[in-house]
Amino acid sequence: MNNTNKLITTTQSTASVPISKRTTSSTRADWLVPTALIVLSFIPFAAGAIRVVGLASGAEITPENARFFAVPLPVVIHILSASLFCILGAFQFAPGFRRRRPGWHRRAGRLLVLCGLVAGLSGLWMTQFYPLSPHLQGDLLYGFRILFGSAMVLSIALGLAAIRRRDITQHRAWIIRGYAIGQGAGTQALVGLPWFLIAGKSSELNNALMMGACWVVNLAVAEWIIRRNRGR
Repeated sequence: MNNTNKLITTTQSTASVPISKRTTSSTRADWLVPTALIVLSFIPFAAGAIRVVGLASGAEITPENARFFAVPLPVVIHILSASLFCILGAFQFAPGFRRRRPGWHRRAGRLLVLCGLVAGLSGLWMTQFYPLSPHLQGDLLYGFRILFGSAMVLSIALGLAAIRRRDITQHRAWIIRGYAIGQGAGTQALVGLPWFLIAGKSSELNNALMMGACWVVNLAVAEWIIRRNRGR
């Protein structure tokens, strides 16, 4: 009897909340994750935009950017595809928006797969063929970039294969992993900027370890999201 009374009281309390207020609260919560991901993408996006503008306007050539002026196409393709992948992909993490616009989700998904593959492959190309001095990329950072870039391309390819066989669970899991790796630049900027302001310029080893740790953290968060969704 007491349990019945508690259930009735809880139901009445929920019903007493206006529907419009509940809908507004649900909508706000629905956009928390996409908004956070867009904010995370802002620094790499801004840096990429500045890079593209500099290449187009003929900025001063320095030892750090000479490789981009020598072969500009790969870096421009990488910046454009990675920016679209990270910013447009954030909207796929709004469940209510996906349910209300399933057609948009599918069309945007096709574009995201293409952008993700192009971003990953162009990043691998730059890592392999752009000449970099040891203080910008040592052996460890080179290895990290090859490892995580390859993992990103593989994850997106597996996600594409999964959706073609209508395995939505595996599709979602692999795409989340690929997106987490693609957001590595955002996490690296979020961690690296305070690190630079506090400790100053770090060594090549510390820089490589920091960047590798950011990719690992992103993948750990991705696995947590995947397991939580499966549990539900």
